[in-house]
Amino acid sequence: MGGPGAGTIKGKERYKAGVIPYKTMGYWEPRYVPKDTDLIALFRITPQEGVDPEEAAAAVAGESSTATWTVVWTDRLTACEAYRAKAYRVDAVPNTPGQYFAYIAYDLDLFEPGSIANLTASIIGNVFGFKPLKALRLEDMRMPIAYLKTFDGPPTGIVVERERLDKFGRPLLGATTKPKLGLSGKNYGRVVYEALKGGLDFVKDDENINSQPFMHWRDRYLYCMEAVNRACAETGEVKGHYLNITAATMEDMYERAEFAKELGSCIVMIDLVIGYTAIQSISKWARKNDMILHLHRAGHGTYTRQKSHGISFRVISKWMRMAGVDHIHAGTVVGKLEGDPNMVQGYYNVLREPHNPVDLQRGIFFEQEWAGLRKVMPVASGGIHAGQMHQLIHYLGEDVVLQFGGGTIGHPMGVQAGATANRVALEAMIQARNEGKDIWNEGMQILEKAAKSCAPLKAALEVWKDITFDYASTDTADFVPTPTVSA
Repeated sequence: MGGPGAGTIKGKERYKAGVIPYKTMGYWEPRYVPKDTDLIALFRITPQEGVDPEEAAAAVAGESSTATWTVVWTDRLTACEAYRAKAYRVDAVPNTPGQYFAYIAYDLDLFEPGSIANLTASIIGNVFGFKPLKALRLEDMRMPIAYLKTFDGPPTGIVVERERLDKFGRPLLGATTKPKLGLSGKNYGRVVYEALKGGLDFVKDDENINSQPFMHWRDRYLYCMEAVNRACAETGEVKGHYLNITAATMEDMYERAEFAKELGSCIVMIDLVIGYTAIQSISKWARKNDMILHLHRAGHGTYTRQKSHGISFRVISKWMRMAGVDHIHAGTVVGKLEGDPNMVQGYYNVLREPHNPVDLQRGIFFEQEWAGLRKVMPVASGGIHAGQMHQLIHYLGEDVVLQFGGGTIGHPMGVQAGATANRVALEAMIQARNEGKDIWNEGMQILEKAAKSCAPLKAALEVWKDITFDYASTDTADFVPTPTVSA
C-alpha cells in the first residue's frame, strides 16, 4: 500500500556496510497507507536539538521493529520490507513547540498472537532510552480486529457481573479498608462487615496489603469472607470483598486464588505491578473459575502521569481490556488523584464501549472496533465522598464502581453509617436523574433533601462539604473544540 519514501535507498546501496539515516533505510514512508491489519501506534516525540522530526520518527519505527544502528546484510534473509515498521506521518503538537506526533504502522506478523508481553516488548521495549530523543510518550494505539481476536479479554465483563450481583441501573458502591496496613485479621474483618452491612456492594484490599507480619493472608481471607457472608445474610444482597492475591510468585498467587474460591468469594484482586504475563495468566484462571477479576493500577503513575514521556493511561486501558481484567481503577475527575475530565472520560470510553470513534478532545486518536471483546468496569477511587455524588454520576455514568474509602470509614458516626450515607446519596441521585432532574445543577439540593431523613448523610455532608482537590492536571488534551461564530 503506497510506494517507498522519496529518500529511501534501494538496491545494493541499501545494504552496503556502514551507517545511514533511518529515513533512508525505509522506516520513513510518507506515502504509506496503513492496512486494516496493521497495528498503528501514535508517539509524542521530543527530538534533541538539531534532530529532524521525520528522522526521529523513522528511528522510533526502526528501533521498535527491525532496525539497529548500522546496516546489517542479514535483513536480506527476511521479508524485510514488510517487517519494517513505517513512520508515515509527523504532525507538530498544537501549542507545544519542539514536540511532534509520529504515526507508525506495524505489520501484524511482527507480534505473537494473544501476548501483551510480546506487544509491549516491541512497542516500548527499547526505544524509550534512545539518545536522539529528549522524551518519548506512547499516546494511543489502534489494534486491528484480526489481532484483538487472539485475546480472550475480560473473564466476566460488565453485563455478566451485574447479573451475578443482581444489581442494575446504578453504579456499584465500594470502599477500601482503612488503614490499609496494620490491622489484625479480626479487626480488618470487622471493617468489612460494617461497610457491607451499611449498604456497600464491595469492600477491597488495598494495593499493598498482601501477607505481612501483622496479618497473614489466610487470616484476612477467613475473616473477610465471614464478614461477607454475614452481611449477605442480613441484607439479602449479593456482596463481595476484593481479596488481593498479589504475591511473590505465580505459585503463591494461584494458591491464594484457589483458597478465595474455596471460601466462596466472587471476586479476587491483583496489582498492575505483577506484570503482563502474570495478569494474563490469572485472567485465564478467573475465566475458568467464574471469578470476577479486579485490577488495581498500582505503579501506573510512574509512567502515565507526565505528558511528554511515558505511556498514556488510555493505552494501558486498551492493553488491560485485551489482557482480560473485569475492573480497573481509571480515575475520578473530582478526587485526590490525577485526572483531567476529558482524559478520564476517554479512559472510561476505551474500557466500556464496543466501538470508539476518533475523539481528540478525549485523547482518542484512532477509531477502534473492539470486535466483541467484553467491557471492563472502571473503578473511581481516591478522595471522593457523598457530597460529590452528582458530579461523579455526571462525569462517569452508571457502569462504574464508586469507592469511598475514607469517605466511608472516616465517617464521624462510624463505618456502617458512612456506608449508609453513600448508599442513600447514590439512590437519591439516581432517582432524581431517572425523574429527569438536572443533577449537575441541582445536586446539592437533592442531597440536602435526602439528608433530612438520613442522619448519616447529613453528617457526611457537614464534615466533607468543603473538601475538594482542585489542582491543575498534568495530562490534558492537546485538542480542544473551538467555538465557531454563526453567520
